[in-house]
Amino acid sequence: MDSSRFTADRPPLFDVIIAGCGPAGATLAAELRLHDVRVLVLEKDTEPVSFVRIVGLHVRSIELLAMRGLLDRVLEHGRRRPAGGFFAAIDKPAPDLDTAHAYLLGIPQPVIVGLLEEHASALGAEIRRGCEVAGFAQDDEGVTVELADGQRLRSRYLVGCDGGRSTVRKLLGVGFPGEPSRNETLMGEMEVGVPPEEIAATMARIPGAHRRFWLRPFGEKIHSVLVPAEGVSDRGRAPTIEDFRRQLRAFTGTDFGVHSPRWLSRFGDATRLAERYRVGRVLLAGDAAHIHPPIGGQGLNLGVQDAVNLGWKLAAQVRGRAPESLLDTYEAERRPVAEEVLDNTRAQTELLTDEPGPRAVRRLLAELMDVDEVNRRLIEKIAGIGVRYDLGEGPDLLGRRMRDIDLHTGTLYEQMHGGRGLLLDRTGRLTVDGWADRVDLLADAGAALDVPGVLLRPDGHVAWIGDEQRDLDDALRRWFGEAAPG
Repeated sequence: MDSSRFTADRPPLFDVIIAGCGPAGATLAAELRLHDVRVLVLEKDTEPVSFVRIVGLHVRSIELLAMRGLLDRVLEHGRRRPAGGFFAAIDKPAPDLDTAHAYLLGIPQPVIVGLLEEHASALGAEIRRGCEVAGFAQDDEGVTVELADGQRLRSRYLVGCDGGRSTVRKLLGVGFPGEPSRNETLMGEMEVGVPPEEIAATMARIPGAHRRFWLRPFGEKIHSVLVPAEGVSDRGRAPTIEDFRRQLRAFTGTDFGVHSPRWLSRFGDATRLAERYRVGRVLLAGDAAHIHPPIGGQGLNLGVQDAVNLGWKLAAQVRGRAPESLLDTYEAERRPVAEEVLDNTRAQTELLTDEPGPRAVRRLLAELMDVDEVNRRLIEKIAGIGVRYDLGEGPDLLGRRMRDIDLHTGTLYEQMHGGRGLLLDRTGRLTVDGWADRVDLLADAGAALDVPGVLLRPDGHVAWIGDEQRDLDDALRRWFGEAAPG
């Protein structure tokens, strides 16, 4: 990028500019506003997404919504189902998960995106639609962003949440290695013209139908339809209902009388991961940092979880309270998580093929999943609650997210709506003196914990466990900076 096109002779109007107002961008904006960071969100689309695609919120994302006081509002628009049967569509009962929210929540994509955007706006984030990033240049003081209409804006940081074809990532020169798409699939929601028993009979006579084809009820009269896209060669063209009819007839012998689509889409199984999540004052999050097949419905969830991990760290950097290298822990923690998600989607993709080898592995894995621990471990990967960040040696809980627990003042997550750190003390001796502007103290001798004291980061992950004030102070400095004077 030719930096001579840009000028940096005026102070930043914003602390952070976010490119993209999808789930990751809106979540990040809200997280930053909890810490009074000046945020501008630029969205190239002039109108919010309108097609009614149903997405699934997994356990960890649901927990984060509860942690920020949003869950009750979201539940009004969602539909719960058991948290099982996700891994490669292998039908197994939902395991006993360590969470107060052991379910998948199906919700229309425009609804969840709209709720997250409303939340960010209510907290004071400025959102501008019809604004596309065309270029940027960074210097020691900030980033100058040029829009497609020639307007220039100045901020201290820029975050690309602008999807798998991210303009920010491309302009930043960050590589996006991985595998191109090999298989294309049509997916949509529509009405069908045959009774349920005819659908069931067709499904029963097609070997492996549940893997790359399904036709499932999703609300009154509406069915979710997925079918291979072989023969629909124009990837640049939006699919039509006739494409679905033709592919259904080719794959099953009937088109089930499908009609009146609510939305139609096409996706491939490309799998890619950004080589870096940060270059100076520019960062990447969500699909701008990683893409993978939608198997298991992990994409939106991964982006939201990126945003919650990044938000408090970037806010601390902006406010001048960040310990050295705190912002670097974003990539150090979240990129390995994305690598694991890409690996499990690769594995699931293989298990959905009809080749003899993968089919044999699938049968073996289905047998192994009858063991509760195996089933639980695989579902935890998709649900996002098996993540443990490497925070050094210590008890197994260190680096893991803490589930919601009952306290004498309510529940743990109810204490974390403000996006601050939290010390849960059962000893009555620990303090956060010097950090009270960043960390809350809750003394609760009756808390359902096996440890004397726990320090939680704003994202709900355990940063310290113990009962010694000196050790606690070290952990507070590590994650929240130096104590305030006086």
